[in-house]
Amino acid sequence: MDSVFVMPGTVAAPRGGILCDLHNRYEAVRETLSRIDKAAQEMGLPNISARLIEENGTSDRRGPEVQYLEIFAVSIATHHMLIAEGVKPTAIVGQSIGELWALAAAGHLSVEDAARLAVARSQVLTRQSWGGKMLAVGVDGRRAESLAELINHPHLVLACENAPRQSVISGPEALIEHVERVADALGWPSLQLDVPHPTHTPAMAQAARDLRESAPRVPYGAGRWRVCSPWLGRDVGDDDPVDLVAGALTSRVRMLHTIRELHAAGADAFVECGEWPVVTKFVEASIPGVQCVVPLSESDPVEAVRALVAESTGGGPFRSRLAAPSSNGHGPVVRVGEPAPAGAVATLPVTDLPVRAAVSAQPAAPVSYVAPVSHVAPVSSPAPPAPAAPAPPAPAPAVAPVAVAPVAVAPVAVAPVAAAPTLVAPVTVVPVAPPSSAGLDYETVLAELRTLYGDFLGYPPDLLGEDDGLEAELGVESLKQVALLGMVSDRYDLPDLRSNSALLTVGTLRRIAEAVVQARAGAAGR
Repeated sequence: MDSVFVMPGTVAAPRGGILCDLHNRYEAVRETLSRIDKAAQEMGLPNISARLIEENGTSDRRGPEVQYLEIFAVSIATHHMLIAEGVKPTAIVGQSIGELWALAAAGHLSVEDAARLAVARSQVLTRQSWGGKMLAVGVDGRRAESLAELINHPHLVLACENAPRQSVISGPEALIEHVERVADALGWPSLQLDVPHPTHTPAMAQAARDLRESAPRVPYGAGRWRVCSPWLGRDVGDDDPVDLVAGALTSRVRMLHTIRELHAAGADAFVECGEWPVVTKFVEASIPGVQCVVPLSESDPVEAVRALVAESTGGGPFRSRLAAPSSNGHGPVVRVGEPAPAGAVATLPVTDLPVRAAVSAQPAAPVSYVAPVSHVAPVSSPAPPAPAAPAPPAPAPAVAPVAVAPVAVAPVAVAPVAAAPTLVAPVTVVPVAPPSSAGLDYETVLAELRTLYGDFLGYPPDLLGEDDGLEAELGVESLKQVALLGMVSDRYDLPDLRSNSALLTVGTLRRIAEAVVQARAGAAGR
């Protein structure tokens, strides 16, 4: 079996204690973490490994430099665990700054120099203090690039081609918000990315120059393993690491193409050196059916790796994370989505999301979000039957119980219901009805959420455990979580719930149900 190691880029800060077991088991992990700690101390930063190896460590945010080094520590520790257990990569690939982790893992430069370069990169980006954002859009790179070119600003560009239906646009914050509104009107799912430093845009040219001038030049060599660069479009050869990191700041990352080229060359397993499936979701979306392994997302990471080794040597079949039982006993982990995965930040096809797909047929909803009410009926009431012919023109209040915003208010023109020539049976749309009263108990809300989520995802509600992580255990991608949270927000008349990022970062039905009950109780008390 030919395995490729993939290194995540800027992801959320790792959980406390995530490396406890690896630290106890492997001398190489202990040595590497010690070297990262020493480099951090020399740069005036706090200890990096302590929080990652303590069982009760909390995920505190201590600045972008510490966040980058924690991600690096998790990636390089996972790499050493894989090597110690006998998994040898045919290549290593990194997403964005993850390419620096790949260079260190492959031996192109030392762990200490990689840590110093990561901090130098963070510091030049912080100094530039660019007011930009990055937006994931659930379409292919060609359409995402056309959307950016439509606005015609030199700093608004297609930044990443991650999967067939997931691209990232980077640009000034005001323009990204405009792009998001246009994407909503077109029915394209989108999600702003929570990253400390938006990159991969010409706007980063000054930061790239500063990095080349200020970062210490470090010794580097050929390395032990092959490193494939998604932004260079080739293997890393005799390239200066400082120039590589600086060049990536202004360049497009073509992960989709790199993944497919490696698979065409014989790679049949991709192993993510991170806490959660991030890059492997792009892989699954780009190559349906390929084997992907994320050891740290398993209940027993070492056993998962040993099973992979056994399979590669002719042993029993590898039990991937998507077939694993739930760690909390609430039911099996199942692949929640369509059979042919292709998605945004996930294994699922984001353009198959019913959310926003009928935006032209539902002008009564805000352009910024259209709930998939034509696919998921509210739990409290059944859908009314569809008449034989479309209803004649009627005032907006007769179409839905929410107020219809005038067309002139919407950022993108949308025809009224009565005038839309492509309107198909508008009365089949079931409006999202708010609850009749604010006095909702937890069990009632949880049951309704199970039904809502189960109907949307196409799985029996009793398989959705209240403590199952929506993304980590059930595989629900970020964009689908945004769509579902928007439906919950509309159903319970809680507009602030839609912007609660904590329910997306570590989303479970329990946390969402508790948030609904608490918010409804607060609304009743006002």
